[in-house]
Amino acid sequence: MCSPSFSSPRSPSQNDVVVPNENLVVEGVPKIPASLAESVGRYGEFRSADFVSWHPAKREMLIETRFADTAQVHLVKFPGGARTQLTFFPDQVANALYQPVNGESFLFMKDVGGGEFFQLYRYDLATGDVALLTDGKSRNTDPRWSYQGDRIAYGSTKRSGNDVDIWVVDANNPASARMVAQTEGGGWSVSDWSPDGKQLLAPNYVSAAESYIWLVDVASGKKDLLTPKATETVAYSNARFSKDGKGVYMTSDQDSEFQRLVYMDLSSRKITVLTPALNWDVDEFDLSKDGRRIAFEANEDGISVLHVLETRNNKEVSVPKIPVGVLYGLNWRNNSRELAFSLSAATQDYDAYSLDMANGKLERWTFSETGGLNTSGFAEPQLIHWKSWDDRSISAFLYKPPAKFTGKHPVIVDIHGGPEGQVRPDFLGHDNYYINELGIAMIYPNVRGSTGYGKAFQKLDNGFLREGSYKDIKTLLDWIQTQPDLDAGKVMITGGSYGGFMTLAVATTYNDRICCSVDIVGPSNLVTFLEHTSGYRQDLRRVEYGDERDPKMREFLERIAPANNAKNITKPLFVIAGQNDPRVPASESAQMVQVVRQNGTPVWWLLGKDEGHGFAKKKNRDYQFYATVMFVKEYLLK
Repeated sequence: MCSPSFSSPRSPSQNDVVVPNENLVVEGVPKIPASLAESVGRYGEFRSADFVSWHPAKREMLIETRFADTAQVHLVKFPGGARTQLTFFPDQVANALYQPVNGESFLFMKDVGGGEFFQLYRYDLATGDVALLTDGKSRNTDPRWSYQGDRIAYGSTKRSGNDVDIWVVDANNPASARMVAQTEGGGWSVSDWSPDGKQLLAPNYVSAAESYIWLVDVASGKKDLLTPKATETVAYSNARFSKDGKGVYMTSDQDSEFQRLVYMDLSSRKITVLTPALNWDVDEFDLSKDGRRIAFEANEDGISVLHVLETRNNKEVSVPKIPVGVLYGLNWRNNSRELAFSLSAATQDYDAYSLDMANGKLERWTFSETGGLNTSGFAEPQLIHWKSWDDRSISAFLYKPPAKFTGKHPVIVDIHGGPEGQVRPDFLGHDNYYINELGIAMIYPNVRGSTGYGKAFQKLDNGFLREGSYKDIKTLLDWIQTQPDLDAGKVMITGGSYGGFMTLAVATTYNDRICCSVDIVGPSNLVTFLEHTSGYRQDLRRVEYGDERDPKMREFLERIAPANNAKNITKPLFVIAGQNDPRVPASESAQMVQVVRQNGTPVWWLLGKDEGHGFAKKKNRDYQFYATVMFVKEYLLK
């Protein structure tokens, strides 16, 4: 087991260190030798490329990738073609969508400093001019072009600052923006226009287990609930009109543990299940432009499996083989025969692909750089299971170091955020360094509360059940003890967002079982988190964590809060936060740092003044990576 005694690394000379940039607040982190940055540098140079939009007339696509500090929009004119950068902003750009008729412009979203108060912009491809379509202040999300290409619908908090209302704007006239429908709550969005441009589909997200689809009349603003409340909560999502406008395709877990692809006839409101035999979640789908086929991605134990249905008879058609991995962003080209998507695997970060359903041809449009490393030998995931405290089976992906590392391997347990999320076996990025160069085994658990394993499993950590997920990690630590090639005496816990909360919970509850921990943008007290997270998120999070305004729930949340149990932490802690984080305020991290330091425990603190919920800028991510490697070497490996 790790020794509780600590020593500081030797400080190199000032001329031979990595100097943090002006937007980083660094406390407790020893000076990082330039030699360390040089030795790990290539693992920070991985690049990815995400498909975002097909041109409506040409065989060209928009992708998002990073050449400098942040991800920007690029044009690719053919498979393997040059990535021509179109946007140049200090902050990352998202949701680029071609105008659907002539492709003369595209829409995109951007915030400032990670604050997530997104604004919508229109980029004119002929002139390069960028026009702001929103007010520059509110939070604006989920933009959708009308099929006529003249209007854009989106959700906006402009009216109250918290409620997300439905708005429409003329793409060429920002002054035309008007609120179509007033709503209550922060979980509203727009998912599709009707083919005739007269109606919108508006999902209302209440929680991961409960959501509804509304039909909104654009002219009058009248809202019609398509999916009424049932005795048992149901989650509906991914709603899309059929080609003829007479029905709606969506995913639903009504009468099922999993999200199934369904079709609703709008006249009768009858729902037909299109995937009755599939016992896995349908994560996303896209309807071909001619309305004849639906492509959908099923999440089968974390692996993406592509399916295609004929809409006339709901029969599956043969799908050409694609590499095993994780894909997202399914989108049919206007010719209704080519599909585009982003795909990743253990040996490759996300790149853009197209698949021709007519001839089975799979083409890779981008070949993102790997820092000069040959990734073909990178560790492949091993799916593991163990029995938890209540005899329930819990799973994780385990990545083992190469054979050159003999003996027992130190272990890093990396817990995903959400908590309604799931670790899937895509590219590990920086984490490959720990496996390949330091001989550390990486374990990514999907504890109770994770998605992908049915809605009953997803609800197992809600409210007063929160501590059950802690025990899942305890039993994982027990499992590690039984493995002859894993060192249960050298374990580090880490995670981001809710995974950061779990990191702190494990550190306070099972301090004697770990060597150290790294908390990234995690809450330290769910009461103060719920009180200070952005207003549009509060009610959404209360469904998951419990309502802190209820005295009994408040007492429970205060009792289990890591910040209130920080005296238990005697093992080194590294805390990372973004000053502009609208989800988990930086105060959650700061209060944890303050109380743990009172123990005399080593605490490293890294704050990004120009970052939000996680570091998005490469220069900040690089420093975070260097510092984390140094922390791992000092407190896990020594």
